[in-house]
This record gives sequence, structure tokens and C-alpha cells, in this order.
Amino acid sequence: MDDTIKAAVAGAASLIREGRRFIAFTGAGVSAESGVPTFRGPGGLWATIDPGVLEISRFHRDPVTCWEAIRELFYSPSRPRPSSAHRILASWEKRGILSFLVTQNIDGLHREAGTRHISEFHGSIEYLVCMSCGERTDAGPAALASGLLEILPPRCATCGGVLKPDFVFFGEGIPTAAYQAAFEAASGAGLCMIIGSTGLVYPAAEIPWTVKRAGGRIIEIDPGETEFTRSIADIHIGLGAVEALGLLDAALGPSLNASARP
Repeated sequence: MDDTIKAAVAGAASLIREGRRFIAFTGAGVSAESGVPTFRGPGGLWATIDPGVLEISRFHRDPVTCWEAIRELFYSPSRPRPSSAHRILASWEKRGILSFLVTQNIDGLHREAGTRHISEFHGSIEYLVCMSCGERTDAGPAALASGLLEILPPRCATCGGVLKPDFVFFGEGIPTAAYQAAFEAASGAGLCMIIGSTGLVYPAAEIPWTVKRAGGRIIEIDPGETEFTRSIADIHIGLGAVEALGLLDAALGPSLNASARP
């Protein structure tokens, strides 16, 4: 570990120990090491598929074609599993270190790892929602194994309406509950850790800015520079999520919890 990284990890651990109300804000980079492809950049999904399949207007017109692409992208039998990065964040919540987590990701890996105080800002693949009556349907592994997506488009068991994944398509608004929970957490936070987010997608990217404008501190974890690095990051750890969080967790030590902080 070079001196720059060592100093950044030590500085981040010191900020966490201060006991400020601490939230995390995660993007695609936190799940990349679980095998979830990012949307942007080299090898991202937008380089291989037509983004139009995730436009709500197109979904209304042609749900079968959209669902064929969606099933291949997000509902393959060999679904990714949480990495150690997801598990460390969940353990920090359990220990009372991390107050809340806001994620831009739709993969459900934070919940699977055990995080409970969470805003899935763009929704989740873990449920489907009926376009007619609003009924939500579980889309977890057991439901998929039972044949939920064998016939496309899937239909609501209550009213027969077309089901869509319960995540935000282009042309849809952010779910009210997720939006309110995220910004409420940000407005009360004194420390925000950004992990694997480019800072390009709004309104989600406003969440760390909300913390910064209120006088909070910002830790960023990303192997490259982002919009956040150049604008609001107080400390930048230039590593991937798994390595950086592993180093931070070791630096904090097993005894740190909410009651042990000053």
C-alpha cells in the first residue's frame, strides 16, 4: 500500500471515529466486484444493449421485446452475490457505526448482505409491480424458479395486468418514499461515504452535495476520479470497494461501535 492510500485510509478512519452521523452513498462500482456490469464506461451495459428497452414509453408499447432484454440482463439463473464490500457496510450498520445507506443500484445486494436502513433510490429487481393495479410481486430466486418469467410479459395474479420490474425506467420519477428517506438521511448527516458513483446521475448525485452544503465531510472510494473527486471529496481513497472497505474495516478494528465512539 503506497503512502497516499495509507494516509487516505487513516484519515477516513479518523473521520468515522469522530462519531458524526454517518451515511453511505453507493453506485455501480460497489457491485462491479460482484460481477454486476456497470451501465457507463468501457464494458458497460450501454455499450452492448439498446437503452431504449428501459424507457417506460417503449415498455408500454412493446413490453414483450423489453422484457426479453430485461430477463437476460437482470434475471439470469446465476445471479450475483454480495461481495465483502456489501457485507462490511451491513456489519457497520449492525454495530451502530453506519446510520443509513442510499444506493443507486437496483441489484438488491445490499439488502441480501443484511443492510436494513436503506433507500434503494432507483428501486430494485427483487420485485415486480403491476402497471394496472400497483400490486407488487416477489421476483426473488424462488419465484423465478417457479416459472415467473417463463411467459412474457409476466402478468399480475390479482388483475392480469402487465408486470414490470420495480425499478425506475427512463421517463419515470423517483419513488416518493425512497426519495424522502434518502434526503432526510442526508440532511441530518455529518459524514457521507461515496462508493463507486460517477456523480453524473441526478437527482441521486444531489445526496452527497446535501451533506456537504450542511457542513458535513465527504469520503470517496473509487479507483478513478469522478465528479465528486473534483468538487466535494475531502478524502479520496483510490481503490475498488472491496479493497478499500477491507482496509478501512481493519483500521477501525472490531471493537469500534456506536457506544465506543467519542
